[in-house]
Amino acid sequence: MVKSRERRPAGKDPGEGRGGSREEKPGISRRDCLKALTAAGSATLIGGSVDAHAYKKFSGWPDRCGVLADLTECVGCRSCEAACNRANGLPKPDVPFDEKSVFEEKRRPTASAYTVVNRYEDPEKPGTPVYRKVQCNHCNEPGCASACPVRAYTKTPEGAVLYNKDLCFGCRYCMVACPFYAPAYDYESALEPRVVKCTMCHGRVKAGGVPACVEACPVEAIKFGKRKELIKIAETRIRNRPDRYVDHIYGEHEVGGTSWLYLSRAPFERVDFPTNLPEKPLVEQTKGFLSSVPLVLVLWPAFLGMAYAATRNKEDDK
Repeated sequence: MVKSRERRPAGKDPGEGRGGSREEKPGISRRDCLKALTAAGSATLIGGSVDAHAYKKFSGWPDRCGVLADLTECVGCRSCEAACNRANGLPKPDVPFDEKSVFEEKRRPTASAYTVVNRYEDPEKPGTPVYRKVQCNHCNEPGCASACPVRAYTKTPEGAVLYNKDLCFGCRYCMVACPFYAPAYDYESALEPRVVKCTMCHGRVKAGGVPACVEACPVEAIKFGKRKELIKIAETRIRNRPDRYVDHIYGEHEVGGTSWLYLSRAPFERVDFPTNLPEKPLVEQTKGFLSSVPLVLVLWPAFLGMAYAATRNKEDDK
């Protein structure tokens, strides 16, 4: 059954936080990981290459969940932003959630805001803007996971793509690989590398609930449920109201499909969706090239960044 809202007590979700879900599988520590990577980098100097595990194909989970966002219903109230902030224990924003001045510029998710809402004027319907909620789209076959040399990303059976901060060493290749520019780097923790992004409230979902943003939406513009059921709902809406919707479900096929799906009355390129994406997962297009890249070339920028951050910190302490 598709769920739109479920009333639950407000507060921080179990397993959710700035570093992502605690449901992730245990792994080696970052310190041990760096030791291993250093050894691997040395070996690479004599002809090694990136381990093929970084390009493992994800087969997906047939009963995975997703969210259908109907841009024709969104009123730009930003209740989803406020709910995400509370659920993940994020810092209080500089601009209150009921302040509309934020729509004067286009925003993207950051380390302190896992989701944001942007406003777009519709030339065909002056005075009735289109609002778009932006967050990680939780790809079926995530480019971030394929780009990560230490397997810090996991695609879960529930549909969410999770990040393990204990494995990350700060190379930030996931940020480059994401076609939706979703992962954000927490620059306040330069010596403790941490990428942050929406977790689709994985802890709540595993406990039988719905993502905080879905629960908070007063107009039910976002619905949570099984991905395959959401696609049927979207198809029905388009079929019944062809005058209301663009004949396309964004996310159904883009880069192999995503857990977040979208309907819109305005062309998707007009509301800043990348529309030049292939239907094949990005890993299929890059694995041949990336598998030939020596590991030392992947690790070297990260080591330089960490060394630079350490030097800056020492200078600041003087």
